[in-house]
This record gives sequence, C-alpha cells and structure tokens, in this order.
Amino acid sequence: MTYTEILIRAILAVVLLLFIPKILGKQTISNMTFHDFVTSITLGSLAANLAFNVSLKASYLVLALVVFTATAFLLSFLALKNRKMRSWISGSPTVLIEDGKIMENNMKKIRYTLDSLDQSLREKGIFNIEQVDYAVLEDNGEVSILKKEAYQFVTKKDMGIPLRAQDFPVELIMDGVLVEDNLKLHGLTREWLESELGKKRKGKTLADVFYAVKGTQQQLVFDFYEDGIRQPLDQE
Repeated sequence: MTYTEILIRAILAVVLLLFIPKILGKQTISNMTFHDFVTSITLGSLAANLAFNVSLKASYLVLALVVFTATAFLLSFLALKNRKMRSWISGSPTVLIEDGKIMENNMKKIRYTLDSLDQSLREKGIFNIEQVDYAVLEDNGEVSILKKEAYQFVTKKDMGIPLRAQDFPVELIMDGVLVEDNLKLHGLTREWLESELGKKRKGKTLADVFYAVKGTQQQLVFDFYEDGIRQPLDQE
C-alpha cells in the first residue's frame, strides 16, 4: 500500500508543480527575483514532502500548496499594481559602477564582492573594468552593463548601411514533423515547401528534413537527418 500511495502522491506533486507556474506566470521561472526564489524553494519543499513524506497527510500538503500559491499570486498582483510594494517584495536594482567608478558602499550593503563583479563582467565578455561606464545588479541577480562609448559596438545605423525589414522566424518542420499550424497561419502549403526544398536540394523530400525554418529575411533553412559529415568532431 505504501508504494502505491507514494506513486499516487508523486504523480500528484508533479502535476501540481506543472500547474502552479501557469498560475504564477512565467516570471517565476525566467526573472527569479527574491520573491520568486523564496516561492520556488518553498513550493519545491512542499511538493517533495507531498511525494515522499507519508507521515504527513497528503490533504494537508495539498492545502499548504494551494495557500502558498494563492499568497504568492496575491503578492505578485500587489507588486504589479503598486511600485512601493514591488520594491519591497521583489527588491530594487543596485548600482555597482557609476561613471566608471566602483560604488564600494553599495556593494558592502548588499554583500557583493569584487570577485563576483569581475565574474559577472567576464560573463558579458568584458575583461577590462575600464571599459565599463555603468553596471547595475538587477533584481534577478544578473548584472546589466553599459560600456563606455569608445568600447561600444558599431551598428548598421552608425555606418549608414541600408536596413531591411525583418520578420519573426517561422518553424515549418520540427523533429521531422510538419508544423501544420504555422503553415496555415502564414498562408503556406506542403506543396510549396516541397517545391522550395526541391530547388535547394535535388532528390530530397520532406521525410529527409529534421528541421526547417523560414528566417528573418524570408530565407528558407533546412537541416537534414543525414548531415554528410564523415568525421564529426563530437558524437554521443
């Protein structure tokens, strides 16, 4: 009976963990502020107990999950509606570098070390701190960087290069399966795709295609099951 109970409880825990983020929103996963961090840890702990701790009634743990989810949702709603509440619930950004100068007092207040700052800069491809004009520690723990103007990348606009309109990429085949909805949504057909494939690669059919996408410049890109690479650099 214990094994059956654990099986049922584990399945229930997984279902609840998959369902709860849909209520709380994608920010809980993508942004991960202090509030989201606490929420995620607590929900995970409750779900783990629901799955394996048979000494606690499943109904109690489900109730705790529901109450905690409702509380987290309410806090998120308050943070959305009130800026002061948002600052208290999720925190606020901290300036680490201003006008090229390291803000030591700010770093001390949040217990952020120079080693952590150096690591964050390296992750952004910056190995010389003298290139940085501003650095801000965001609510989610990421560091946003504004380089000094002399070290910023040149854009097409800066060089006066004519710009072309871009479209969002449209995936037409994924994992070898035709994405019918995307074809219909953009007024495309299977016959058109087969015709375009024939123009690009003679003798190939849609069954040979692993992935196909219509790119930002309307170009078609195909990736085939048979890559034709005789000696791959890495093969699992």
